[in-house]
Amino acid sequence: MYVIKNAKIVTRENETKIQDLLIEEGKIKRIADHIIASEKVYDACHQLVLPGGVDVHVHLREPGFSHKETICSGSKAAAKGGYTTIMAMPNVLPYPDHVEVVKQYQKKLQEDAVVNVIPYACITEQEKGKELVDMKALKEQCGIYAFSDDGVGVQNDSIMKEALQMAYEQDVMLVAHTEDMRFRKPKACVHEGSNAKRHDWVGIPSECEWVAVERDLQLALETKAAYHICHMSTKESVALLRKYKALGANVSGEVTTHHLLLNEESVVDPSYKMNPPLRSKEDQEALIQGLLDGTIDFVANDHAPHTEEEKSVAMDKAPFGVVALETSIPLLYTYFVKQGKMSLEMFQNVISSYPAKRFGFSTKGCLAEGYDADLIVLSEEYRKIEKKKFVSMGKNTPFEGLECQGFVCMTMVNGDIVYEEGGKAK
Repeated sequence: MYVIKNAKIVTRENETKIQDLLIEEGKIKRIADHIIASEKVYDACHQLVLPGGVDVHVHLREPGFSHKETICSGSKAAAKGGYTTIMAMPNVLPYPDHVEVVKQYQKKLQEDAVVNVIPYACITEQEKGKELVDMKALKEQCGIYAFSDDGVGVQNDSIMKEALQMAYEQDVMLVAHTEDMRFRKPKACVHEGSNAKRHDWVGIPSECEWVAVERDLQLALETKAAYHICHMSTKESVALLRKYKALGANVSGEVTTHHLLLNEESVVDPSYKMNPPLRSKEDQEALIQGLLDGTIDFVANDHAPHTEEEKSVAMDKAPFGVVALETSIPLLYTYFVKQGKMSLEMFQNVISSYPAKRFGFSTKGCLAEGYDADLIVLSEEYRKIEKKKFVSMGKNTPFEGLECQGFVCMTMVNGDIVYEEGGKAK
């Protein structure tokens, strides 16, 4: 049992109220103006208390690539960054494409993770895009409700249609890495734009994403399947998602913090190399507008750790990806909330409530009585992003040295404090 005292809780838009929370048996039991303290007390000191972040796009790397990240280090990075529920992408080894492999993976996640971790299963066996996995068995025996071939995507049109038909029949969701590899040239590493030309880098055109998005959205409309677009990066993708939502398709999309805050002109070295790449200023503005008007549903960060040695090579040889779990919430808070572009209520929604609702986490994503006691406390203190202080094994960030507010000073998962800065709990 915990009592969290003096919590600043968001009521609506930018309105807040100072209240206490009683935490009991992993749930928010009561919220009131004054609750008599129990043996365990955490004084929030009038700081902002929010439901814990829900990030549906995280690469934990283990098993198979534990030199980059482990389940333990990645989940601790999530806790420090304010994410209490994360979804682990399936491009690990062995691939989670069969019931027994998924069960072993779930057991390992349960043993090693300090936050809630829900794994994806693959759409196709070994993400090869040829043979569909047994979605029915994976759902019934492992509780898997979301499937993805993240990192490669399903290239074959008929396989993707068959996958969506099966997803509809089984009432599960397909989560798609949208990349039409016909548009991808050898050594392509950044957006095909002005910055690529100046540096003589091989570019990745916007068509590489939006052509795949258009195909998938049309198939999702036809099959009535639940479908979600990973890491959107182009203005065309935003327009297409808006169009197919209006047509009644059961579709959604996410955007990363780095695609909201950066564009192709920001790219100077491999710490800015990601897939999809940072695109034009016009694309960036469309992503921001799409998030603010509700076309894009929420923020998910594609946390993709690599070793410093892997990133310390030429642009065309470095792996794609940046880390994000420990920087996303303070960056969004500083550059969207504090600059008046986003209300506190919307901030809470796009990092927690909306992804929880879309992915069916019915007891998460809300700071209310009866919900899981997954919550975070944010500090207003200014400090710099310092990669040497990251809990993640990956230090590959484009935001080194940036000064922010909204860093997390306490994270609670299922009623237990799993990260704390400053030692306020008694």
